[in-house]
This record gives sequence, C-alpha cells and structure tokens, in this order.
Amino acid sequence: MKITNENVKTKEIFETKPVSFALAKMAIPTIVSQLITLVYNIADTWFIGQTNNPYMVAASSLVLTVFLMTSAIANLFGVGGGSLVVRLIGRKDEEEAKKAASLSLVLAVGASLGFSVLCFIFMNPLLRLLGASDHTIGYARQYLIFVVVIGGLPTVLANTMSAMVRNIGYSREAGFGLGMGGLLNVILDPVFMFVIFPDGYQVAGAAFATMLSNVITLIYFVFIYRKLKRETVLSLPHSIERIRRESFHSLFSVGIPAAMSLFLFDLTNIVINRLAAGHGDLELAAIGIVLKVERLPLNIGIGICLGMMPLAAYNYASKNYSRMKAFFKAARLAGLVVSILCVIFYRVFASRIIGAFISNPDTVRFGTEFLQSRCFATPFMFLSFHMVHFMQAVDRGKVSFQMAVIRQIFLNIPILFLMNYLFGMSGIVWTQLIADFINVVVSYIIYRRLIGGISS
Repeated sequence: MKITNENVKTKEIFETKPVSFALAKMAIPTIVSQLITLVYNIADTWFIGQTNNPYMVAASSLVLTVFLMTSAIANLFGVGGGSLVVRLIGRKDEEEAKKAASLSLVLAVGASLGFSVLCFIFMNPLLRLLGASDHTIGYARQYLIFVVVIGGLPTVLANTMSAMVRNIGYSREAGFGLGMGGLLNVILDPVFMFVIFPDGYQVAGAAFATMLSNVITLIYFVFIYRKLKRETVLSLPHSIERIRRESFHSLFSVGIPAAMSLFLFDLTNIVINRLAAGHGDLELAAIGIVLKVERLPLNIGIGICLGMMPLAAYNYASKNYSRMKAFFKAARLAGLVVSILCVIFYRVFASRIIGAFISNPDTVRFGTEFLQSRCFATPFMFLSFHMVHFMQAVDRGKVSFQMAVIRQIFLNIPILFLMNYLFGMSGIVWTQLIADFINVVVSYIIYRRLIGGISS
C-alpha cells in the first residue's frame, strides 16, 4: 500500500485530532448521505401519494420492509467486514485487512443473489404474510420486482462498498456515493412514474427509479475502489480470499448481530403493518407515512453512529480507551440534541407534514395523531441505536445482538400485541416509547458492567 499525504491526514483523524473535529469530519458526510437516502425513500412515498391512492401508498410501505432486508445483508458484510478491517489496520495488520475487505464483497454478492431468488419464488405468500390485501397486492408486486428481485444485488453491493470506504476513513467519498444515488432517485421518480410508465403503474415507476439509481451508485463505488486501490487496503476481488479463522469469526460475530439488529427492526415494522392492516387500509397508509417521516432524526442519529464506529474501533484496537470513550460520549450528546429538536418539530408541524404526502383527509387525520404520539420515542430510539453501534465497534457483537433481541423480541413485539389488544391503533403508536424507554435502562446497565472490562 502506497503511503500518501491523504493516508497521513486520515491517520491523524483517528489518533490525534480533537474528538469533536474528528467526529464531525467522519459523521457529517455520513449524515448528509443518510439524509439524501432518506429523501429518496420518502420521495417514493411522496410521489406515490400524489396519486391520492392510499392503496398504492400502503403497498409501497409493505414492500419497504422487504427492501430493508437488503440493508440487513449489507450490514452483515459492510459493518462486520468494515469493523474488522479498521481494527486490523489499527493493529498494523494491513495484509489481512486487504483480504478481509475482498472476501466481504464476495460474500455480499452471494447472499444478495440468494435473497433475490427466494423473494421471487415466494413473492405472493410473502406479500400476504406482510399484510397485503386484494387492494394492495398488485401494486406491491410491482414494487418488489424492481427494488428487490432485480435491484437487490446493486443495492447490497453499493451499501457494502460504502461501509468499507467509510470505515477506512474516506467518509466524504462514501457519503457522496450514497447521496448521489438518492438525488438521482428523486430526479428519476417523476420521470418514470408519470411520463414513461403508463397510468396504474406509478408504483412500478418509482421502484424502477430506485433500482436504476442503485445501479449507478454501484458503478460509482467500483470507480472509487479502483481509485483507492494503490493507497488503501480496498480492491475489487478477483478470487475468493482465505483469511485467518479468528478474522472470519470476528467478521461474522459483528456482522451477524449488525444484520440481525436491522432484521429485527424490520420485523417489528412488519408486525406494525400487519396489526395496522387489521384496522384498515387507511390506517396502514397513515402509519406507513409516519414510519418514513420519523426516520429524519433516526437517519441523522445513524449517521452520527456510523461516523463514531470506525473512530471508536480504531482506538479500541490501539488500546487508547480514553479517546474511545470520548467518541462514545460526543456522539451520544450530538444525537440527543437532534432527537429533542425533532420531537418539537413534529409536535408543531405534524398535520402539515402528513398533508404534504397525501390529501386524503382521513389518512391525514390518522397520520397527524400517530406522528404526534410516536415522536416522543425518538430520543430513546437513538440511544438504543447508539449503544448497539458502539458494541459493534469494540468487537462485542454478541452483546449488540443480545441488545437487539431484548429490544425487539422481548420488548417491542410483545408490547405491540398487548397494546393493540388493549387500546387498538393508539396502543400500536405508543408502543415504541414504552419499549425503548425500558430498553435504554437495560442497555445502560449492560454498558456499565461491560465498560470496565473493555478499558481495564
């Protein structure tokens, strides 16, 4: 690997630059890319909402849960592999880091192809399981074909490569790639929905725009990999690399919990959609809009956490534990400030936000009520994500997985069923606050017991 001035500057960010500066340097491009990614996810819902057809909105919300599975696969090899690579670099084992980065991409290709094939084979029963009705299943098929069956591979690879680029310190390049894809999707959505595709296929048009933007994003990251080949550990794989057993174990010990954390989050959204569908398609459309809108503070928070992860991982591997904990605290403070500001914003402007997506008065009324209630959970949701990301950074994959299981399997999902039984749709909406408040208390008990062992 060639040593350049860019390598030296990157190393300074990990080792010597002030904590707030280093975190901002890594997190801001990631936050921007997360926000643009959010915009293109919301754009699909917004443009579909312009048809004023709640069945189309409900269908796209249903398939979003399957689409998020591709992000879980990308997390498996992007977060697992990326975290391993940066720790290996921190230990000065760059040859193993190069092999691990290459193998992560090969495994991502195989996993994404397998997932797409399964979704194609079991499309109808899968959509029915997710809550598709006779009114929504046709639209849901349109969306699933393009964003998952055909578009799964470029989506997974683009996100995996972005995570790798970000973890080795090139946060700006990683953020630009995802941001570019998001902007392309926003531009292409109305073109394919209202110009190229015929009336009645607006959902298919939105899905095709998403798929195409992810293909172009993948091409960008292929170019970035080729550009960084001589000065980093990243390169496009030409064969299946063999890595040490402990490296292989570390990749999956962090990657599987990272994937399962997102999978369980997605599973919770599936349960929400299923329960909401039992109350009516309008309620399902409304909660689908709310689940996307509330991702504004969550995506900013995830951007902060993703910026923190390589910094904490590097200093953990280098045994600079005081700097590691400083990054943990700085990220926590930044995320809480954003979360609280968004709670205020949603309480004041909820009706206008929902009304921007759809003009159906009943859907707007439901959505306003749901958003004004769910927004109180935002700070606690961030604290839950923040803790899981930190545990992944310091190679505590098992602990992060336990936290995800506690949050979703033992808290969120059971409380959803209970609150739905007791209070109906209002109970579903308030569940997130109750579950995440309990989860944060449990998470910090685990953290306090563990941090002494990490830094001792």
